[in-house]
Amino acid sequence: MKALVYENFQTPLSIQHVKDLSPKNHGVVIKVAATGLCRSDWHGWMGHDPDIQLPHIPGHELAGTIEALGKNVKGFAIGDRVTMPFVCGCGSCSQCISGNHQVCDTQSQPGFTHWGSFAEYTTVDYAMTNLVKLPEEISDITAATLGCRFITSYRAIIDQGKVHGGQFVAIHGCGGVGLSSIMIAHAVGAQVIAIDIHEETLAFAKTVGATHTINASNHPDVVAHIKELSQGGAHVSVDALGSAVTCFNSISCLRKRGKHIQVGLMTGDHKHQKVPMDRVLSDELEIIGSHGMQAHRYPEMLAMIKTDSCIPKN
Repeated sequence: MKALVYENFQTPLSIQHVKDLSPKNHGVVIKVAATGLCRSDWHGWMGHDPDIQLPHIPGHELAGTIEALGKNVKGFAIGDRVTMPFVCGCGSCSQCISGNHQVCDTQSQPGFTHWGSFAEYTTVDYAMTNLVKLPEEISDITAATLGCRFITSYRAIIDQGKVHGGQFVAIHGCGGVGLSSIMIAHAVGAQVIAIDIHEETLAFAKTVGATHTINASNHPDVVAHIKELSQGGAHVSVDALGSAVTCFNSISCLRKRGKHIQVGLMTGDHKHQKVPMDRVLSDELEIIGSHGMQAHRYPEMLAMIKTDSCIPKN
């Protein structure tokens, strides 16, 4: 098969012919119809992920059709249109048994723990735990773009943040995760404050549901402005970028008993950051991580998308 490969970290990629794939007994081979590009792919290419073995094929946001089935796979057939979360669970560890496949003790991730979707074909292990059948209304391209940014945002806003109508939600960083978070928070009735450093990005954030925007590149006090707009602080704040500044601001802009959701990856020099722990203690703030989403949570998310409830009506 043909694939996009890098032989070493931080070096150019090339299209190569590589070995064909076969499924494990509990897995499948997927013919890739569409794949997304994510900042996590950049982190992998930079060498930030210890799981990556060279040479490597990146890509973890995908949709396609089942090409081959392992002998123990039931409930799926060759030709089924499918997608999957970027974190795959084993289905049998204590985390998976509790329903939390996104933090599986032996998790696998296409494009990281094994070859990914920048290729004609890719593999998925434990298919019965991780595959999601696609409804006709969801195109391959739409499904691929859900695979990381949107599902991550859905879990962060709905399951971890428990955002509901009337709350103020601050989103720090308006890339793929940030914009998806804005759409989802808007869909459940929250008032969204979008923070970024580019005016064009902030203008687009308004079209997908942001009530207010703040350009952090030219604003003297982002935290104070969020507190002013939210009448005392955000109920939920999301660091959708992953930096020392956005993490600190996200925690600092909360009202009492507010929730900070860390979604942006903290790698390299950003791994261990200062946290306003005095406020965490005195104001009973919550600091919550959010890492992907389980396959069994897809139906509710897909229902939201099919009804267009996450798209602002003009």
